[in-house]
Amino acid sequence: MKRLFDLIDNIAESRSRKLAQRTARRSMLVGVGRALVASAFVLPVLPFDRSSQAHAAEGHGGGKKKKQPGITDCDYWRYCSVDGFLCECCGGSATSCPPGAASSKISWFGTCHNPADGKDYLVSYNDCCGKTSCGRCFCNTNHGDRPGYRLGVHNDLNWCMASESTVYHCTMSVVVGAV
Repeated sequence: MKRLFDLIDNIAESRSRKLAQRTARRSMLVGVGRALVASAFVLPVLPFDRSSQAHAAEGHGGGKKKKQPGITDCDYWRYCSVDGFLCECCGGSATSCPPGAASSKISWFGTCHNPADGKDYLVSYNDCCGKTSCGRCFCNTNHGDRPGYRLGVHNDLNWCMASESTVYHCTMSVVVGAV
């Protein structure tokens, strides 16, 4: 058994010495630097789960039990795949962020059926970022939502990760067009 360990040690030592003779320290530092710079661009784009904020809001009057008529009702057709606080209740509108918040650079989409005209519409859900969570008019309808391992179609994420501020405030529901 000791001979086996000695053999492994000798092989590891000879290979590391050959590697050290063929490469300079600077090239190793350049490689590490490139990896760090590349990770700085990739990591902020990765979204993270914000479902804990939703559960906290339900306990503080932000849940579905406090329905308002019309456009701020979670059953309104354009909110078929929304997951977050409605910007209409937070000082903004369905198509604009409240003052002090900025639209996220990335969003998720849903196809919602408008019962008034019988057509299906593509709706873009954009998070507004830069202010603390609104805490009012929370909707979590999730029609057509997929599990978290399919991030492109999963809505239970903080899409503010690609923005300057990663703080989530509310969600807009912009109708893109008929399907």
